[in-house]
Formats: sequence, structure tokens, C-alpha cells
Amino acid sequence: MPQHEKINYLEIPATNIEATKEFFTAVFGWSFTDYGPTYSSFANAGIDGGFFQSELSASTQNGSALIVLYSKDLEQTQAKVERAGGSIVKPVFDFPGGHRFHFTDPSGNEFAVWSDAGV
Repeated sequence: MPQHEKINYLEIPATNIEATKEFFTAVFGWSFTDYGPTYSSFANAGIDGGFFQSELSASTQNGSALIVLYSKDLEQTQAKVERAGGSIVKPVFDFPGGHRFHFTDPSGNEFAVWSDAGV
């Protein structure tokens, strides 16, 4: 149930919606519902959202917000990202509270994965 004045949904650009869907299904187990050829919503991601067709991508270098996912096993998740065609743009590093890495998806969007477990 939506909560008053809380983040409810995310919309993310995608240069290649099909490749992006395949990537997030393979790595994170997200599910998708298509709404025409230029929009696909996702579920099972911790928050619902969607990918919209765009020629742009989101990166922190361009001032974009960073979507950060959690993993109980950072090395395993990084291996899944790489096997599915993601690119590591910041290798695992320490930060207060744990470790994380940044990657780009097939559409060039930057995401991060963090863990509070040892690496």
C-alpha cells in the first residue's frame, strides 16, 4: 500500500529495454510487465518502478541519483553482474558501514551494490 509522502516508484532511462530486462532478471530476479515497446515496469526489486526508452543514461558523474542495492555476498553478486554483461565502474571499496562496488547495466545506467558482510 502506498505511504503518504514516501518514495513509491522509480523510473529509470534505458537505451535498450530488452537487454536491461534480461540483465536485471538474470542478476537480481526482478520481474517485468511491458506497457508497449517503450516502457516496462519492474517488481521484486525492493521498490517498484519502470524503465522507459531513452537515449540518455543515469550516472553519478552526470549528477544522477545513485540507486544502491544490498547483497549478503558482494563477491557473488559482482560475479553475477559481470556474467550478465554489466561493467564494473568502481571496484569494491570500503565505506562507513561496509563495502560496495558500482556497475553499469546494458543501458549504461550506474548502480551500486553494498554489503555489511566481510569481503
